[in-house]
This record gives sequence, C-alpha cells and structure tokens, in this order.
Amino acid sequence: MSVATLLTPATSAAPDGRRAGLVARADERSYVRVLVVLDTTILIIALLIGYVARFGDDEPTGSEIPYVLVAPGLVLAWLISLKALGCYDDRVIGYGADEYRRVSSASLRLAGAIAIIGYIADVGVSRGFLGISFAVGTVGLEVARFAARKRLHRARSVGAGWSRKVLVVGDTAHVLELVHTLRREPYAGYQVVGACIPDALLAPVAQRLGDVPVVGSFRGIPEAATAIGADTVAVTASGELTATRLRRLGWQLEGTGIDLVVAPALTDVAGPRIHTRPVAGLPLIHVEAPEFRGVRKLVKGFVDRSVSSLALAVLLPLIAFIALAIKLDSRGPVLFRQVRVGRGGQEFGVFKFRTMVVNADALLAELTARNETDGLMFKMRHDPRVTRVGRLLRKWSLDELPQLVNVLLGQMSLVGPRPPLPSEVARYDGDVARRLLVKPGMTGLWQVSGRSDLSWEDGIRLDLYYVENWSLAADLTILWKTFGAVLNGRGAY
Repeated sequence: MSVATLLTPATSAAPDGRRAGLVARADERSYVRVLVVLDTTILIIALLIGYVARFGDDEPTGSEIPYVLVAPGLVLAWLISLKALGCYDDRVIGYGADEYRRVSSASLRLAGAIAIIGYIADVGVSRGFLGISFAVGTVGLEVARFAARKRLHRARSVGAGWSRKVLVVGDTAHVLELVHTLRREPYAGYQVVGACIPDALLAPVAQRLGDVPVVGSFRGIPEAATAIGADTVAVTASGELTATRLRRLGWQLEGTGIDLVVAPALTDVAGPRIHTRPVAGLPLIHVEAPEFRGVRKLVKGFVDRSVSSLALAVLLPLIAFIALAIKLDSRGPVLFRQVRVGRGGQEFGVFKFRTMVVNADALLAELTARNETDGLMFKMRHDPRVTRVGRLLRKWSLDELPQLVNVLLGQMSLVGPRPPLPSEVARYDGDVARRLLVKPGMTGLWQVSGRSDLSWEDGIRLDLYYVENWSLAADLTILWKTFGAVLNGRGAY
C-alpha cells in the first residue's frame, strides 16, 4: 500500500485537545483517589481482623502502647509505604503485573521494618496481631486492586474510563502498526489521539492516517501533543528520528507533564526476557533466548502430572455423570479420540467427550462453505452436528476434561498452545511451526482471550507469544483466568 493511499484528507476538525487532556487527567486523579480510599478501607478491616483474631473480646495485656493509637499509625505508615514504592504511579496502575509486585513489596518491606524496629526498641506490640494484620492486609490489597482494575478494564473496553492519550510519532507504516497493536488491547489504557509524520509527507490540508488525525510533523511534536491534549508521546521507527533528535525531544518534553515512550520494533517479547544494559551511554536491549528445557521444564512436567492425577480423582463423579448423559442423549461412544500433533511434531490421540453425532466427519464437507473463522480451522457457531448434551459441554468446556489423561501421560500440558490437527500442521509456515516447540495445553492464552471468537491470526499470535515467553508464574495466571473464561462462556461453541 502506498503512502498516498494511507494518507487521506481529514473530514472534520479534531476535538478540543486541551479540554480532552484536562478531562483525562481529572479521570486519572479520580481513579487514584478511589484506590487510596479502597486501600484505606482494606487496611482498617485487616487491622480489625488481626485484633479480633489475636485478642477476641479480651483486653490486650502486657503492652503499654494502646492499640487505639497503634492501628491509625499503622494504617498511615502502610499508605506511606504504598506511596513511596509508586503504587499510585500512573505509569504502573491499571495494567501489567508491576502494580501487584509493588503492593506486595511495600507491605513486606513495612512488615520487615516494623519487626526490626520492634525488636530493637522492645516495643510490646503483639506479633500475632501484626502477623495476622499484614497477611490479611496484603492479600486484601491485591484483591482490591484486581477488582478495581477489572472495573477499569471494562470501562476502557467501551471507550470510557481513564486512559492515556497518546500521540504516535514515526513513519506511516510503523505508526499504523503501533496504532493497531495498542487498539488490540483497549483495556491497557493507551488511546491514540493523533500522529506526527515526517515533514516530507505533511500536506497543507488536514490529513488522516487511517482514522487517526495527522496533527503535525517531526518539527513540532511538543506543540502538537499539547494541542490535542496528549499526555504520552510514543515514538516508533523512522529514519529521520536519529538518536540526537530523540534526545532533544526528551529535553523539549521536560516539565510539560508529557511522557516519552519509545516503541521498539521488537514485539511480543515479555519483560523477563528483556534486560537493558547501558554501554557507552547507549541503552542496549538484551533479549534472552526462550527456554525449552532445563529445571523449569522438569518442574512444569511434575506440576502437570500431579495436578492432573489429583483433578481426575476429584472429578471422577462428574466425569461419570457426563458419560451417562452422553450415552442417554445420542447413540455412539462416550469418548472421542482425535489425532493431534504435539511437541516436536509427534502425533497422539487427544481424548474428549463426544459432543457431535457419530458421522460428524462425513458431514464436514457439506458445511465447509459455512465456516465462520479464517485460517486453517473450521468453526461454526450453530453447528448442526453438535448434540444437545454436547452444546452444554462445549459451553462450559467440560468436553475437554478427558484431556487430563493426556496430561497425565505426558502428551499434553495443563497450559500451552492449542493442539493442532495434522492437516493444519501440514500447511504451517516456518513461524507458525514454532508452536510445536512446547507441549500443547488444555488451556492457554487463546482460551482466556476469546477462544473461537478470535481470528486465526490472533490465535496464532497468542500461541507464539506463549511459546516465546512461558513461565510457571504465567501458567498459574492463565489457569486462574481460565475459570473466569469458562464461567463467562465467551467464544465457546
């Protein structure tokens, strides 16, 4: 696509940017105030629980310090600790794991400081009271932050809620790519409000890059950001933005309250694999290779087999009930065994509860034209081959419970890419084939991000992201989110 087709005249004037910026900053301050009130409430409740659990209805003895003074002082110290570690920083709140890490770190550091001070000064405050209060308070703060974030994400997804107003700077192709990336996850809170492009492409009439208004060139980036109320300037690739010019842009933005972020060409690489190393004043980004073997893999395999064996034992009554329901609903076997491709291209038989009529494969040719997804998969929202019980099983993902046997046998993992069919693998290109570097999973990023509602391209992107950046912590997060995805039922058909 040529530059001429990307750049189109603007059909309407841009809204009052300064007013929009003021509204955005007011929304941000309002959200921070809500967090402070929420944290304060949680801490008060935690201290009350600690007091009741430790002393009950009895008056504390052996302490010269009244707890009616200890509690407010502890709440104030806790809030100061949260503030000191940046738990209310707009660069942290609302997205990513750093917010949770900072909350836990602030709580643990304060607990350690109080323990040391109490030991040195021989302060007679009950250690049981402090231990229970800090344990309940830390968990409560994390849960409250999670609830507040979910509400914020829902608001952002419908175009409301506090978001950062972003001015994207770069070449036209790179600007469009960054805009697409930021809009792919609107709950992250980065709303593109304008773009600055090279001087050579700027026309005397108003322009749009896609649906993004072009508000200036590289010569007036700070002025353009102020005019449209942007609080963030995101710089992407461009041959004209040299290191010297980028450094001067940072100087120009000093004191304006506008953040400068640089979007590297490197995408879909998680933070733990990225390390910045300053060399001769140049921040070099070091990217570690993905880990496909080693101790963490052994631990992952142990956890997979342990959890799957325990789950099979606990869910045995439910499995028996589902098997009976399938048998009574339609003729045919209870289990459906289908050949899938696992790690290293090895084929295996994946087990699922049968949710279709017995001649489903023979009927597929008649339905190919009604495929509702792109790529190599066949998906149909109202597939006539699915049985009555099968629709219920698919809605709640209960048809996948027998895959716990595949996990126990070491053919699959609890978390991983979607197990592909041999016909899909036969048409893989070099990039997509990287999905086969790890075991397929019962659940994964595709499961918690929309399942069948995802396009083929997005599903592959999520699978490749998992392959490149997997970790035990990420697995636990995906397992936790799977429960919400199953209860939601979105994309299950």
